[in-house]
Amino acid sequence: MSRGRRVIVVGGGLAGITSALDCAAAGAEVTLLEVRRRLGGAAYSFTRDGLEMDNGQHVFLRCCFAYRALLARLGSEHLVEVQPRLRIPVLKPGARPFLLRRGRLPAPLQLSGALARYPHLTPRERLGAARAALALMLAGRSRRGRALEHADAITLGEWLERHGQGERALAALWDLIALPTLNLPAADASLALGAFVFRRGLLQDAGAGDIGFHRATLSEIIAAPAARALRAASVEVRLGGGVERVERSARGLRVILRGARDAAEERDGAREQNGRDDRVPSGGEAVAGGGRQRDVGGAEQLEADAVVVAVPHQRAARMLAGALGEQVERFAGIGVSPIVNLHVVYDRTVCEEPFAAGVGTPVQYIFDRTGAAGAPHGSQYLAVSLSGAEREMAMSVEGLRERYLPALSELLPAARAARVESFLVTREHAATFRAAPGVGALRPAARTAVPGLALAGAWTDTGWPATLEGAVLSGHAAAAVALAAP
Repeated sequence: MSRGRRVIVVGGGLAGITSALDCAAAGAEVTLLEVRRRLGGAAYSFTRDGLEMDNGQHVFLRCCFAYRALLARLGSEHLVEVQPRLRIPVLKPGARPFLLRRGRLPAPLQLSGALARYPHLTPRERLGAARAALALMLAGRSRRGRALEHADAITLGEWLERHGQGERALAALWDLIALPTLNLPAADASLALGAFVFRRGLLQDAGAGDIGFHRATLSEIIAAPAARALRAASVEVRLGGGVERVERSARGLRVILRGARDAAEERDGAREQNGRDDRVPSGGEAVAGGGRQRDVGGAEQLEADAVVVAVPHQRAARMLAGALGEQVERFAGIGVSPIVNLHVVYDRTVCEEPFAAGVGTPVQYIFDRTGAAGAPHGSQYLAVSLSGAEREMAMSVEGLRERYLPALSELLPAARAARVESFLVTREHAATFRAAPGVGALRPAARTAVPGLALAGAWTDTGWPATLEGAVLSGHAAAAVALAAP
């Protein structure tokens, strides 16, 4: 047990929530500091036109055991569901919908039947895709494969091209998985992370890649339950106060808080770094509360035996520059990848599927969020998730509307006669770290050179790409470091 140990957790996202709960469960006295006036980090909800909307569409896989265990810990696991078997409706303009679903064969053959019938590749391309998948699996079982996974020197697209996969195969098949999991197309993504995703989700266990969905809003599933769980664990939660820096002290570590004006500026910076909603005012994202929470007013200093910094890497680099020196310079070089979400409300049902993927269209993934958002009877609210969205980040709302509403009508015939009642855009310009070749060498471990100072966040070296699972795993690792500190 760690009774009497004082731990400060900086950041109220999944990593910070996990770390705080772990440390409190071990008997530590824990304070969690979050610059925003809500918990949840990059996964949050807002209200617009009477609808509860999520800033982005976060899904998970059956093999995301740490994330699912956290939801059970928060008491919100009943608000998510996992497919009985992987099932992805694939839509293409002018073509009949195709169901890409797993059969009852063991891995890696569970998708062989669907791949053999996949209409968006030629028979020769399907055979080539099967061979490439087999090569990817076998590479992971060999010494050479393990070395390749950690080399992180080339893109997944380059490796696939060497194994006979052309542009059509990448766009019509491989990017269906690469884009939503890596937030980059295969042509740009690290082979190491791409290989991890395909092996873990599709090639090692037949059911690992079954998709999990959030049936309620993220504030209902993460923010509000986390506030209750932290309160029950006697964690002091301070919302609305920023951190200037973390430094060594006579006791161990010292956290220097920002003044009220600086904290407001940091909240604006966090909002700009993690997302911008073209129509939602900044106050619209203050959703969570509870649990011995109070705003931090003027500048303040807090002493601790251990500190967990669980914020995006760019913010972590600023507050730890003095404490970590060269290590900060290394992880400050990690890039970011954007995600853009389109929120479209129709006056009628235009999509019968709970979610669908697009091929041969700018539309990547569509999610029916009508029930979760509380949309009026008869209408339908669809969220369109666009990963690796550098181009879309630079487009105006009107430009996105002109490009994507016709594209949706091409995929969904019923949308052609429907009236669009609302069109909203949310942008996350730093949604994830950039999963490009070379990033593996930049991602730091939870343990730092400063005793008691730990790093957490999906950007740290969890082995996973920037996912809900990676964030939770990083929180566990950072808590272990904090609790082991002298």
